[in-house]
Amino acid sequence: MAVTTPQAPAPDTATREIFMSEALREAIDEEMTRDPAVFVVGEEVGVWGGAYAVTQGLLEKWGPDRIVDTPIAEAAIAGLGIGAALTGSRPVAEFMYSDFMGIAMDQIVNQAAKNRYMFGGKAKLPLTYRAPFGAGTGNAAQHTQSLEAWFAHVPGLKVITASTPYDAKGLLKSAIREDNVVIMFEHKAIYAMRGHVPEGEYLVPIGVADVKREGDDVSVITYARQTHHALEAAEQLAAEGISVEVVDIRSLYPLDTDTILRSVRKTHRAVVLYEAVRFGGFGAEIASQIQELAFDDLDAPVLRVGAAHAPVPFSEPLEQASFPDTAQVVEAIRQSLQGLY
Repeated sequence: MAVTTPQAPAPDTATREIFMSEALREAIDEEMTRDPAVFVVGEEVGVWGGAYAVTQGLLEKWGPDRIVDTPIAEAAIAGLGIGAALTGSRPVAEFMYSDFMGIAMDQIVNQAAKNRYMFGGKAKLPLTYRAPFGAGTGNAAQHTQSLEAWFAHVPGLKVITASTPYDAKGLLKSAIREDNVVIMFEHKAIYAMRGHVPEGEYLVPIGVADVKREGDDVSVITYARQTHHALEAAEQLAAEGISVEVVDIRSLYPLDTDTILRSVRKTHRAVVLYEAVRFGGFGAEIASQIQELAFDDLDAPVLRVGAAHAPVPFSEPLEQASFPDTAQVVEAIRQSLQGLY
């Protein structure tokens, strides 16, 4: 798979730790400094500093011409971004919650995703859409969904997500430099997670997965917050002599099938972990790719772990019960090792 951006330096070379939200802010700020065509648009991105403080302080630095507050109008935000991208700017458009992107689906799916193709490649769309997604913050049924499979399904859209501050900054910088539409989903429960982020310039390439932990017995393929549940499960099982490899795909489309298959061919078992509703979620695509391309390498069925097929409850205990956790990942790994499903 062709990659146009350089691989970032290893995270363990970093000498400081910052929050995920700060890493994203740094990415935007650095790209605005590098390229005057970059600007931010969205609901409460200016005075309020963003629903999750990602754009905090940028209005004071860059002013209202480049940090643009909008009305509550998702279709307008999406459409404004398309027009600006087509006429030479590099907009970074924020949706307050990914759930609200449904209001802008015509703009995103029928316009943003199609324009470059329909103009024979003559039109560029250097447009980045950002949106918080996921559970764990008690925001109930209309503000907690993981709908990334909707967008990964649409030709013309690149879809990315990060599990660490390091990846978040590098991926967002790569997205802003893209001449194509990129949607970056940011898991709201890990905005306050701290992690190593180098001081200097770096990019994380779109379309390249990352093996977060090496292992030999079973592969867990995952992304975003669930990467941390997978790593916790791997650590628990290591005490029993079970070696778990954790692959963070980082990019849903383009999907790095090479890294996924390399891992599965080494361990001969796969558990696909995702926070979206298990039925029809993006993990089903990953599982299908493994089944089709590495069937002869499997010693057990590919297992999926996802959320319950239900609206997200407001009740904290019910919400927690609806979504995968470390215990469920451990159980799925045990089932895979036993050849059960």
